[in-house]
Amino acid sequence: AFSDIFDWQTVSPESRGLSSTVLDAAKDTLAVKGTKALLIIKDDAIVYEWYAPGHGPDKRHYTASLAKALVGGMSLLLALNDGLIYEDAPACLYIPEWKKHPQKSKITIRHLATHSSGIDDAEQDGIPHMELPGWKGIFWKKDPEPFTVARDEAPVMFTPGTQYAYSNPGMAMLSYAVTASLKHSEYTDIRTLLRERVMRPLGVREDEWSIGYGNTYDVNGLPLVANWGGGSFTARAVARLGRLMLRKGNWQGKQLIDPVWVEKVVRYAGTPLPGTKTGDVQEIDWSARSPENPNPGSGLGWYTNFDGVWEHVPRDAFAGAGAGNQILLVVPSLDLIVVRNGSNLYDLSKGEVFWSGAEKYLFDPVMKAITEPPYPQSDIIEKVTFAPASTIVRKADGSDNWPVTWADDGDQYTAYGDGWGFEPRTDIKLSLGIAKITGQPDDFKGINIRSRSGDRVGQGRYGLKASGMLMVDGVLYMFARNAGNSRLAWSDDHGENWTWCDWKFTTSFGYPSFLNFGRNYDGARDEYVYVYSHDDDSAYQPADRMVLARVKKDSIGDRNAYEFFTGPDASGNPLWSADIRLRGAVFVNPAQCYRSGITYNPGLKRYLWCQIIPGGDTRYKGGLGIYDAPEPWGPWTTVYYTREWDVGPGETCSLPVKWMSENGTTCHLIFSGDDSFSVRKVEFGVSPKEENR
Repeated sequence: AFSDIFDWQTVSPESRGLSSTVLDAAKDTLAVKGTKALLIIKDDAIVYEWYAPGHGPDKRHYTASLAKALVGGMSLLLALNDGLIYEDAPACLYIPEWKKHPQKSKITIRHLATHSSGIDDAEQDGIPHMELPGWKGIFWKKDPEPFTVARDEAPVMFTPGTQYAYSNPGMAMLSYAVTASLKHSEYTDIRTLLRERVMRPLGVREDEWSIGYGNTYDVNGLPLVANWGGGSFTARAVARLGRLMLRKGNWQGKQLIDPVWVEKVVRYAGTPLPGTKTGDVQEIDWSARSPENPNPGSGLGWYTNFDGVWEHVPRDAFAGAGAGNQILLVVPSLDLIVVRNGSNLYDLSKGEVFWSGAEKYLFDPVMKAITEPPYPQSDIIEKVTFAPASTIVRKADGSDNWPVTWADDGDQYTAYGDGWGFEPRTDIKLSLGIAKITGQPDDFKGINIRSRSGDRVGQGRYGLKASGMLMVDGVLYMFARNAGNSRLAWSDDHGENWTWCDWKFTTSFGYPSFLNFGRNYDGARDEYVYVYSHDDDSAYQPADRMVLARVKKDSIGDRNAYEFFTGPDASGNPLWSADIRLRGAVFVNPAQCYRSGITYNPGLKRYLWCQIIPGGDTRYKGGLGIYDAPEPWGPWTTVYYTREWDVGPGETCSLPVKWMSENGTTCHLIFSGDDSFSVRKVEFGVSPKEENR
């Protein structure tokens, strides 16, 4: 039944943890780039809505290929939900003319929905053809008709399912197959299906949407509606579809679509991507995919950020998109919906392409606008005061990283990357060099330790670099990243000679860091060593969550001895598994989990976790978060959080235990800002309750 009960409340961006200043700046840039509509919905309220002159919330805008999600993806979802069609069914079950074709008989519904069918997307006179059974020539035109017919077959360019190749004809054939499946339902065509099952229940008026260029065409007795383009929607109508998908098919308490099917169509659906483990799906070389061309993976009619190709967007995000950067972005973990209409955001003359333009001018600014910390404010540490930036002590210019541990000899040991260490500098630039720090924060000295077995060369991601340092019972342990994914080494002579393990973490743990206690691991809570990392294989890719491992301190070199945090039980106690595949989140901050350092503050009896918030070159500009918890696994609260610290936080940072005051309120942050060993004093103001404890 038609429903017009629901509507969004409009609130300020700040009330939902976003910066209106950042969004205004983004809007100004988007306006210059031809944006007609920008709608942002956070926590089920409109936080930003802007239209160009002559446009407004009641004016429809063309979808271009955004229709592939709103029309093609949604109609497929409903057919899947109703059991009328199956994603891995041969398409020839619905297209009989394909049954005897040597290649087309192998095409499945999944192949059509993920642009991996191989059906040629060639153009004739600039007009892409839409192939239907037995014909090449459903040539796409808006006026007077989108279909004409010719009798020659379009080729299949590769074995179905082995490559990604954008195909309007493939999507057209999906419309044909879905329409054929509707013979076993009460609906005649996909327009009627969408109207009755989705648009009316969502309260979308007839004048707020139109699909298929407003036409239905009879082909082989089927009433076909174009699903590859030809849509026209208001921004709010698009957003309602986004809300339905974000809420997994539920609308105002009524389950319109099975949530299992909603999750299936918006997750990675098997379109081959380089380096992706996809079971039976053949992996291919998709050399065009790069940071400059961030093509996402494909769900069933939707795009998905499952592997973080949009670097600053959470990995549960999915989108529909069309020419001119008509975009619907949905981020469930942030309860976020973004709709943008207009003309191209990208400029080919500047090396920009469709997705890089969307990422640079829309996705990244919206993510940057989210200023709310991931956890509530600490009730232990109420205030953080950093010493003035002018007081920061910087040494070892040109060297970064700096994980640090307090050793049995009273000194601190650390490692640097892509540099020459302290004065006197090394004769060559090292990707991994060892050093020790003597003295106190107001008068310390750094000393390079040359090691044949520890030193490494290789710039950036091409060289091993330390991510974690720890001394336990007189043995110095180091995790090195960029080792596919990370590798452990240890030294029993204070860093001069190193033994490297014959195993590596190959699942997650791309930037592992040790939890540090006192001198030589003094004051540890138990007999375990704890290792944290963002949940990704690469040290250069942000993740949505952090993960945690533990190992008995006498078994650190034994991979089989490691256990992985799977989550808390009902009482908040940690659960562990030897199976890394069962790892759970120990900390969540969608798309913002990156490099970190964690220590125990015995004076405050709190675990302090310092995290770099990614975005740009953090050596010179970026965000910083400090969190605290009573146990290594939480629960976490926020001590300090900013998306833009007053100086660059660097590659990583930590609060070394040696440089903490007895009561824990005075500490010193070691960080690699300005590409150097940087030290900054920090004072924690604790609650009166804590002071009297």
